[in-house]
Amino acid sequence: MQDQPQSHPHSEDQELTLREQLEAYLRYWPWFIIGVLLALTGAYLYLRYTVPSYKVTATILIKDEKSNALTELSAFQDMGLAGLSSSDFDNELEILKSKSLTEKVVDELNLQVRYYKEGNVRDAEVYDNLSFEVKLLPTPEKSGTPSGYLYINPLSTTTFSLKIEGQNKETHKFGEPLSFDWGTLVVTPNLSVLNKNSENNELRVSISNKDAVVGSLRNGITATQVSKNSTVIGLELVSPVPEKAKAILDELIQQYNEDAINDKNMISRNTANFIQSRLEIITSELDSVETGKVEFKQENRLTDIAAEGQLFLENASEFNKKQLEVETQIALVNTMQEYIDNGSPDDLLPANLGVDKEGFAGEIEQYNQLILQRNKLLQSSTLKNPLVVGLEDQIAGLRANIKQSLSNVKSGLQIQRNRLNQQGARIGGEISAIPAKEKQFRSISRQQEIKEALYLYLLQKREETAISLAVTTPKAKIVDSAYSSSGPVSPKRQIILLAALILGLLIPFLVIYIQLLLDNKIRNRAYIERNGGDIPIVGEVPELGKKDEELVQVNDYSILAESFRILRTNLQYLMLDKQEETERGKVIFVTSTVKGEGKTFVSSNLAITLANSGAKVVLVGADIRNPQLQRYIHHEYINNGVVEYLVYKDSTVDDYLQASKIQDNLWLMMSGTIPPNPAELWMQKRAGDLFENLANQFDYVVVDTAPSMLVTDTLLINKYADITLYTLRAGYTEKKLLDFPIEQEKTKKLKHVAFVLNNVSMANFGYGNKYGYTYGQKKQTFWQKAFGKR
Repeated sequence: MQDQPQSHPHSEDQELTLREQLEAYLRYWPWFIIGVLLALTGAYLYLRYTVPSYKVTATILIKDEKSNALTELSAFQDMGLAGLSSSDFDNELEILKSKSLTEKVVDELNLQVRYYKEGNVRDAEVYDNLSFEVKLLPTPEKSGTPSGYLYINPLSTTTFSLKIEGQNKETHKFGEPLSFDWGTLVVTPNLSVLNKNSENNELRVSISNKDAVVGSLRNGITATQVSKNSTVIGLELVSPVPEKAKAILDELIQQYNEDAINDKNMISRNTANFIQSRLEIITSELDSVETGKVEFKQENRLTDIAAEGQLFLENASEFNKKQLEVETQIALVNTMQEYIDNGSPDDLLPANLGVDKEGFAGEIEQYNQLILQRNKLLQSSTLKNPLVVGLEDQIAGLRANIKQSLSNVKSGLQIQRNRLNQQGARIGGEISAIPAKEKQFRSISRQQEIKEALYLYLLQKREETAISLAVTTPKAKIVDSAYSSSGPVSPKRQIILLAALILGLLIPFLVIYIQLLLDNKIRNRAYIERNGGDIPIVGEVPELGKKDEELVQVNDYSILAESFRILRTNLQYLMLDKQEETERGKVIFVTSTVKGEGKTFVSSNLAITLANSGAKVVLVGADIRNPQLQRYIHHEYINNGVVEYLVYKDSTVDDYLQASKIQDNLWLMMSGTIPPNPAELWMQKRAGDLFENLANQFDYVVVDTAPSMLVTDTLLINKYADITLYTLRAGYTEKKLLDFPIEQEKTKKLKHVAFVLNNVSMANFGYGNKYGYTYGQKKQTFWQKAFGKR
């Protein structure tokens, strides 16, 4: 079945696109396999030589201090001193992660010193069953650390060898203080271990800075609330040595409880001392107040004068009420006066203000009536109207009367107020006549009650404080002691292997994706089918190797020969639709967009393939600007040809035809001398005569023309073509250049265009490597497929 040009429905194109995208990656399947194998190998080596880490967990319950413990001045909480309450739960979390507490753990467990057992690939830290222990002695003048590791090997139960990195090995005795520039240390033996195993006990010792160890430990320990409504704290620490992590968490809890107990005892002792000192002062003050009370009553013979004082108070209340009423009347009169003085003569006066004067309300009402009457007259007359003038006089007189009345009322009210003030002063004097000694007696009684209540309260709190000093409980109850996870938490084997698998697939995918994304070259016929419009594809020419022949040979069964036979067959089907009544030969133009796309290569092999079928064929070199036909003609031919025919009017086509020396039924017409005016030569009438004469003599006229986009030559003579083979070179022609032949075909500048895809790699040949035209060819090896060209 021949590879004929076809039109594809839209749905088929869409399906083809999805398939092509998969094939674009699947053709590199060896890279994916290699990537996965390398990633899994790397993951295995990482898991094999990475020190595993374990998660150690401990759980504690923070007790309610308000119910059973005495914190700072908690004895006085029932007095309303809320600011002196115990630390809340968040503060306890911060205390557990505090630097001071962590420093105590580091000192207690000697965490500045770490021990390693050296191995062939990795070193393992050891913590238990050590044959010796290194302790740092506090030396304030020396606070450094050694510049390298210490190698210690017990030689016996009394001696050991010490080698500092970069120095010579020395022998010392256990328990002997060793002083260095950076500090002083003591090495003590573990006899139980040395007696069991006296050989191969050498360890590498690392001494770290204390602040660095504390900082690392604080960052590593996590303290979180287990649930929202509880006071349970979960402590976690991830470490490659689970035994060491367990000891750290247990010691942290121990130090936390000891610190809390010390705080409680210190607060209780301070509180007891404070209460005792206050009791001594209150006792003395209470005795003094009680004695003074007895003496005061005896000397002043006090009686009950409460009833008499109540009567005076009732009289004072009545007079205060009358004074308030008078003050209110004065305030109303002042308000009315201000309103009249500051207001306009045309404004109405407020009525019913409560001014207590006979006839005053009537005057206000009469005044307001006159104002309203005048305003009504002014709506239909002017100020000169006699009636208006009369009303104005009445209003002015009445306004003066009102002001005088208010002045009289105010004077009367002021007199009444003065009289009431005099009466009030008299009553106040009577009240003040109540014996001042009775007031002093009440003050003495009040002081006695306060001192007595405070005395009893301090006695109670003293007993409570004494009890709290006798019984001190830990602040944190251990719910779960430190325990380690059954398996390592890092590295996670399944996650590492899965990540390696994904990475092994992802890296080749990304490389191929970026390569495809940045690729701007046409690679296969599928891209042309999707973007080439209605222009058919009549053939694909394979990529040649360095040793492959460039021209089709006689009885040639190579893939190159088969591809041109398919091209020849597709051309025959294509030209059936353009069959004319005349029996003249077909003129086939071969062109391209730019130089280097293989149009001369295609035209030469097409001419040979047509000649092999028995047809009479002539190959014309119509690229007279840059002739390339001689590259494929390895014998000596006359160079004269097309240019000479166009220049010399008396010459004929037969004068420049040359029979091929390598192929029967094939004639050549070379391009000739390069002219200075190629475009003008092609515009002559003789150009048409040239192709007409050749078509009359030969079955096929294969014309190798100039690139269409670079020069105008091909566009000038394309009207003489029966079909135009437009050559595209895979891996060379840019995708954006495909728009040029499509546009030229639409505007009829190029006739009957058909695409030929040249230099197609085997991976992209046909519809992929699976269905490529490789019949009779040697199969590619695995490495050729994996590293072959695109």
